[in-house]
Amino acid sequence: MCPDRTRPRMSGLILHPTSLPGRFGIGELGGEARRFVDCLVASGQQLWQMLPLGPPDPSDWYSPYSALSAFAGNPLLISLESLREQGLLEAGLLEDVPEFPEERVDFQRVADFKGRLLARAAESFFLRASPSLLQEFERFREESRAWLEDYALFMALREEQGRDWSRWESALRQREPAALEEARRRLAGSVRLHEYLQFEFYRQWWELKRYANERGLRVVGDLPIYVGHDSADVWAHPEYFQLSPETGRPAFEAGVPPDGFFSDEGQRWGNPVYDWERLARDDYRWWAERLKQSFRQFDSVRLDHFRGFEAYWVIPAEAPSAKSGHWEKGPGAGFFDAMRRHLGELPLIVEDLGFITPEVHALRESFDFPGMSVLQFAFGEEDSIYLPHKCRPDFVMYTGTHDTETTVGWFQSLPEAQRQAAVAYVGAQGAHGVHWDMLRVVWASVAQWAVAPLQDVMGLGSGGRMNRPGIGTSDNWSWRFRWEWLTDEARQRLLSLTRTYGRALTRS
Repeated sequence: MCPDRTRPRMSGLILHPTSLPGRFGIGELGGEARRFVDCLVASGQQLWQMLPLGPPDPSDWYSPYSALSAFAGNPLLISLESLREQGLLEAGLLEDVPEFPEERVDFQRVADFKGRLLARAAESFFLRASPSLLQEFERFREESRAWLEDYALFMALREEQGRDWSRWESALRQREPAALEEARRRLAGSVRLHEYLQFEFYRQWWELKRYANERGLRVVGDLPIYVGHDSADVWAHPEYFQLSPETGRPAFEAGVPPDGFFSDEGQRWGNPVYDWERLARDDYRWWAERLKQSFRQFDSVRLDHFRGFEAYWVIPAEAPSAKSGHWEKGPGAGFFDAMRRHLGELPLIVEDLGFITPEVHALRESFDFPGMSVLQFAFGEEDSIYLPHKCRPDFVMYTGTHDTETTVGWFQSLPEAQRQAAVAYVGAQGAHGVHWDMLRVVWASVAQWAVAPLQDVMGLGSGGRMNRPGIGTSDNWSWRFRWEWLTDEARQRLLSLTRTYGRALTRS
């Protein structure tokens, strides 16, 4: 399910489901998502790449890379229309809808609005669901027992005790069995609500994925290397993370050093770093469960921050900035050997961007993982490794990513020397059409897979950017698109480009 020389050339677009249109303030897994699948297929695409689908932490600007669980899905993506069609919500409840902004997600307002309706649907489900559907719910609970029980209790406790489990009362923070059992009894209704929301999320997800796969479209997911501190995973498995034994807070935090591209100060992500030695003693079984879940959920998975498996940047919790960090060796080949023992084939694309050493390249190559090449990175230095003529067939080539500027915004902000280098290479005549020149060069490359953010097909400027790394702001992750921006002319041009360079979806 990942690029290799025996499979056809493919192309596709990046769009996170939260960015889909819809009248409830956020994209959902219902009709608009299926419409986007149809749009991709009609334009010859074979790949839909998205960001992580976990429930985002409100205190971290709802970043999909800082989820409350490495296993759960985001309940805000549940389609309200689907719940109405199931008879779980009265039609009138979907008529009195607040006026949400069309081009940005106001996450807190959406959460307040949808939270009430999702709770109403859960109540209806347990009152009205057929015996067969209740059996399906119980099967889901059993199949998800590796994570669901801890997650649902964590969410219920979070609502009762407040955010940040390290500040909960001692017995709950330290997971004393008697305290947990009493909490399950006390919060049984809330626990059951969160179990149902995961059941419904995955029901809708599997329906959408099946719809896409039946039309020849593969869904590419994204797996962050780290998990948030305030997450069910760290609370349930503190032994796998480097935490302070006194406070439960991270003793060391993850991040990256200054890189000269995204940040001259480096980035401090706030995630706890793993205790890789402790994980190794358990043969990395928690990680195996995590990857197993991802491989069931997606056809291929982009593994974020791959370089962290070879060496990772460690920032002492008390340090003033990311600059005070240092490199430590990661688990390396032993980790991926263990994953192969547990799971067999690993359908991974690895994000090998940033400060990459020969050791990182060697680790990727030893497991034949496809790497990433980003065209926007190709013009900052002479003879860049990201120039398309240096790309290999087993790589995935991108115009840009969710972390970069849109191509139009990038081109407009380039220093003159880099702009001239880009013009000379891709033949760009100006910012108005540079996105199509960049798409053409990426689609024409030898890379087995060619991918671009949807924003680049629509030629959006900086206002369409999804994320500005290292800068916490409500604008991050909130971008949404409107169908009128994706014109018939743009769709036909994408189809023509895709056919010209042998990447179009064909049906037998």
